[in-house]
Amino acid sequence: MTAELVRGQNHPVSQSRVEIRVSAGTPVLALASLADEQGRLTGSEVLAHPGARSLAGVDAPAELADRHTFAVDLDAVAADVHRIGVLLVLPPGGPVRFGAVPASHVAVAGPDGGTEIAGHTLTGLDTETAVVALELYRRQGAWKVRAVGQGYADGLGALLADGGLPVPAARELAAAALRTVAPVKEADATRAALPTLVGDMRSPQPPVQAPASVPEPPDPVPVSGVPYAGTPGPASGGDGSPPTISYTHPRRRRTSSEPPEPAPRPAAAAEPGQPPRPVAGDASGWSMDERLYNQVWGMFEDLARTAAAYRSAVEFADNRMDRELDGALSDPRHRLGGSGNAARDTARARREELVAQAQAVLDRDLAQLVAEAEVVEPALPAAYARWDNPVWHGHRTPEEGPLALRLGDLHLPERPDLRIPMLVRLPLERGLWIDNGRTGSEAAMAMDTDRLRRAAMDMAVAHAVRLLAVHPADRFSVHVIDAAGAGAASLAPLVRAGVLAAPPAAGAAGVSGTLAGLTRRVDLVQMALKAGAPEDLPPDVDTAEQLLIVHDFPHGFDDRAVTQLRYLADEGAAVGVHLLMVADRDEASAYGPLLDPLWRSLMRLSPVPDNHLADPWVHHAWTFEPDVPPQGSRVFDQALDRVAEARRTTRP
Repeated sequence: MTAELVRGQNHPVSQSRVEIRVSAGTPVLALASLADEQGRLTGSEVLAHPGARSLAGVDAPAELADRHTFAVDLDAVAADVHRIGVLLVLPPGGPVRFGAVPASHVAVAGPDGGTEIAGHTLTGLDTETAVVALELYRRQGAWKVRAVGQGYADGLGALLADGGLPVPAARELAAAALRTVAPVKEADATRAALPTLVGDMRSPQPPVQAPASVPEPPDPVPVSGVPYAGTPGPASGGDGSPPTISYTHPRRRRTSSEPPEPAPRPAAAAEPGQPPRPVAGDASGWSMDERLYNQVWGMFEDLARTAAAYRSAVEFADNRMDRELDGALSDPRHRLGGSGNAARDTARARREELVAQAQAVLDRDLAQLVAEAEVVEPALPAAYARWDNPVWHGHRTPEEGPLALRLGDLHLPERPDLRIPMLVRLPLERGLWIDNGRTGSEAAMAMDTDRLRRAAMDMAVAHAVRLLAVHPADRFSVHVIDAAGAGAASLAPLVRAGVLAAPPAAGAAGVSGTLAGLTRRVDLVQMALKAGAPEDLPPDVDTAEQLLIVHDFPHGFDDRAVTQLRYLADEGAAVGVHLLMVADRDEASAYGPLLDPLWRSLMRLSPVPDNHLADPWVHHAWTFEPDVPPQGSRVFDQALDRVAEARRTTRP
């Protein structure tokens, strides 16, 4: 039985030799791309096309046609290839967009005309001229197929650039692939478009919204973090459209002297017919921390796409039932007797059958993710681990800084107990804003103002303690501005341990002095780096990473201080000065739109559960829950004692 996939849905591929069959209804160029575990096109051979048909394990079609067959040998694919993408491109002289031609169908089947395993129909396309139809991907030692359906209005070059190729190289490779085929004659293009002009007579397919074309990815470092769901900002088009920040997994820059990347740990053996048992650290990376980081992001993506496939299937079932019910009510033959009731019962039964099928697939995928979370969570290092993880009991101050930091947990309503760690790369490329205002969410509005403000400051202190504990003793400094002294209770552990760079700054003078010192550091380090002489910095400049916690902004801030704060937010991260604000945006409204760029440049977090964050793949609204130590736990005190002791032993 063939599995008909909707966008985002996946299906196991049990055979090592398969065919990819394409039925486009119009002449298209069919290509295959090879990518690593994070979907990045790297190396010299990343694209199989008519001019370079064969790559390891993949043979692409030889010419332009409306039907194609790929031959794929998964056992012959290179070990560093984790994703094989099937790309469809409209040729020069042909239709100008996929929305003007019949919907293409792509299927994975057994070799030599074997039975189809899974298929996907590309619906919902409009202005796109190149599309990633589906991908075969390796997950925990097994191969799967995923329906993608992501299109690009700017063509093959934009698609390849989004995959990680430098823009000039992407354009050159795209041009080389297109040069291998003759342009389509105008008459052929017109005939290809005719079926769409008179209406597509295919069976109804699930409604799928194709994403807009993705702009060129930022270079060279991708942005970390998760944007607000549907909120305009620097990561969006400013009109509420989905963010276009690159969430490509960061990877270490290699040099010729570095050893090759270790192979991921193999998945544990499983019973025949069952998926491999999950193993912590089975992703790619040069260290276990990097493998775990990439594995967590893989779980994040899998849960997002699994939920998207389920929701799309349920929506399709509902729409189909509504159409059938409307048809039954409008048919005069069903208005008398019991035939109308029978038609309605049949429509509802079909809907329940489709939803049950979608639920079964969802349950299968969720069970696998839960099993993976159960082995990954206990294996996380302190920087990634919850405060109640036993790893904190034996934690010691490290010799190197961490790769990333855990800010909290993310979950979806389909399985609230399945928590995905929210990890952001270090050093922070975006500042953090912990919202202590009551207008941010329903949970905040139901909470007492004082309790909410205390929870927000406790959360900020938890992040500061974690950062201090997971960095070398002399490589991280924390500054605090608490102009009114309202955060004294939350700051008490930091003050008592003596781990702050200076006592919390109070009053207008304290605000001015702290901001002036950090602004001077940013200026001097920037000048030293531009001059290529970092060794010439004055001896009083602290070159360690700096975190500035600002509590109850804008209390104690004048116009000059606000300007300095914006400067630190814009320029500080590049030279090691990071901002963490605990504030209510409404209280700063007196400054008007002057501060809008500041708020948009920060990643908003909530001290109470709130669904204001969106994933970068399908843009679900995820519920974020902060990670703070359990009530009555001494893990804070123990971590701070170790930091203080390490600082005493490292001082000259």
